[in-house]
Amino acid sequence: MESFAIVLCFGILSLLVALLLSMSVLKKDPGDSLMVKISQAIQKGASAFLIEEYKTMSLWIVIFAAVIWLIISPYVALSFVIGALLSILSGYLGMAIATRANGRTTQAARTSIGEALKVAFSGGAVMGLTVTGLGVVGSISIYLFSAHFLSKIISPLIVVTGYSMGASFVALFARVGGGIYTKAADVGADLVGKIEAGIPEDDPRNPAVIADNVGDNVGDIAGMGADLYESYVGSILSGIILGYMAFGLQGIRFVYLIAGYGVLSSLIGVLFVIFTSRGKINPQKALNMGTIVANVIAVLFILYLSISVLHRIGAFVAIFSGLIVGLAIGFITQYYTSGKPIRLIAKASSEGGAATTILSGMAVGLQSTFLPLIFIGVGVVIAYVSAGLFGIALAGIGMLATLGINLSVDAYGPIADNAGGIAEMSGLPEEVRERTDVLDALGNTTAAMGKGFAIGSAALTALALFSSYSKAMHLSSMSLLSPYVMAGALMGASLPYLFSSFSIMAVSDTAGLMVEEVRRQFHEIPGLMSGKADPDYKRCVAISTKGALKNMVLPSVIAVLAPFVTFFAFWKFGKAALGGLLAGALIGGVLLAIFMANAGASWDNAKKFIEQGNFGGKGSEAHRASVVGDTVGDPLKDTAGPSLNILIKLMTTISLLFGPFLLKLL
Repeated sequence: MESFAIVLCFGILSLLVALLLSMSVLKKDPGDSLMVKISQAIQKGASAFLIEEYKTMSLWIVIFAAVIWLIISPYVALSFVIGALLSILSGYLGMAIATRANGRTTQAARTSIGEALKVAFSGGAVMGLTVTGLGVVGSISIYLFSAHFLSKIISPLIVVTGYSMGASFVALFARVGGGIYTKAADVGADLVGKIEAGIPEDDPRNPAVIADNVGDNVGDIAGMGADLYESYVGSILSGIILGYMAFGLQGIRFVYLIAGYGVLSSLIGVLFVIFTSRGKINPQKALNMGTIVANVIAVLFILYLSISVLHRIGAFVAIFSGLIVGLAIGFITQYYTSGKPIRLIAKASSEGGAATTILSGMAVGLQSTFLPLIFIGVGVVIAYVSAGLFGIALAGIGMLATLGINLSVDAYGPIADNAGGIAEMSGLPEEVRERTDVLDALGNTTAAMGKGFAIGSAALTALALFSSYSKAMHLSSMSLLSPYVMAGALMGASLPYLFSSFSIMAVSDTAGLMVEEVRRQFHEIPGLMSGKADPDYKRCVAISTKGALKNMVLPSVIAVLAPFVTFFAFWKFGKAALGGLLAGALIGGVLLAIFMANAGASWDNAKKFIEQGNFGGKGSEAHRASVVGDTVGDPLKDTAGPSLNILIKLMTTISLLFGPFLLKLL
């Protein structure tokens, strides 16, 4: 009990530090009246969208909770709702501070890049520490309550599974909805503003510019927060299930201690970055050092816990293998999205236009899938040899042990992006925009690395949950020679493609409406292009909101219904076919997610490389081609790609929870 209390304290401490950082950010100078006006417009747009999104989502939460209540247990249904609510809360709180940190980051950039980094990172750290704090506090509270009061009625592990499913359920809606919103606005703003009108990015004359900045928050802050919240909770779930099977209650205790001390390590890393972000410090160096400090401390804690709690060095080896795989995927992603490949794409833009830009970016994305899968495969083997199936779960936990600092680094990027937009729209001196552009460019790289990291952790967590499903359904093995397993695997491998199709088409349709509206305003509002009249920003915000809310439901429902449809379609052979479905979705989803994330980021950074003055710079033919490539990549890297992580885990969690109860119907 003392161990659980320590973990709970670490989670609460994380939330308290997040609160203090929020207060610190809000005390910063918000800038002049124009900057405040722009920042408030972004705040109101983001808040209005999230409220509407949550209203739409709440209906489906109630429906699914009712199904869980009737089929499984009211306690699991309640746990599901709590998981959903905490997932919503983690995303909303992070967004609320991010939309207030953006203008303050711009104002800080007037002083120095170090001060701007400190404000932007503090805003991002609120998200990172809130997600891990709520994740640990929520999971361990649900477990302790059900273990003490419900253990004679239902297994506490089943109750915690419901909690994890609630987090995944919300995350899928939030990622898809936020992704559609942000990329529809971004594509519309770029195609008409940059290519047709020839005006700079974030120019206040562009009617879609506020919607674009709102999208950065609802997609890359709120959506990402909900996404990684469910990844974190899912990794803990897989760990305690397989830990209990391997070591009983001691296995559960070990997993929660790893999570708790990981939170503490992240806290130290976050504070290290904040206290060293001063003067002319190199932002890349500051963020890297904070991450390294957190990971080194976490490794020492994990080694101590492996020896003192489980008395098995194999557990440490499994967790350490997860950390190494995560770092390897991060560095591989960094190479493909900011190294030599982006120069090749930029060169292709100058030589062959948009077609060769797209072809070269696709080639980079496809090539980038190979090494991460090799590392994941090797990591799985090492983890399994070291600690069995429990080792695979531990590898996933190891990859997310320092999520607090990793997510803080990731979340700071959209804040820096917004800060640059506010600087442009406010007409601040060029040196201010240059400082925010440095932070923004670094944010693109950290975001790409974060996506690669999330995909790797999703693969390991889904594999661990799949192992738990096999145990729960008494599947000792699944032969590919079985027509039922193979049919399920083929169906599962195709699901990520169907899901991505709906997501990308939603962005395309909504972006088309955005393009028409921006063109209309350019042509019909007198004095807009000369800067003598203001555009109708609200109209563009409304288009993105309506498009996202309308199109986010179908892809999400596919993920929820697929396990049930597969199980009942094959009836007597349903559990084998469903196992095949989960395996196929895991392999197909991970490959497709890596391809889309890296191809999209490489197109984006190739465009930025050209904008720095290479191959003709801004306004050149190469720049126009690179904008087209960036536009194609936007829905891949920020809508469909990140959502696939949640897709494969949600289907596995649903199968794990409902599978044993469905078997009783046979």
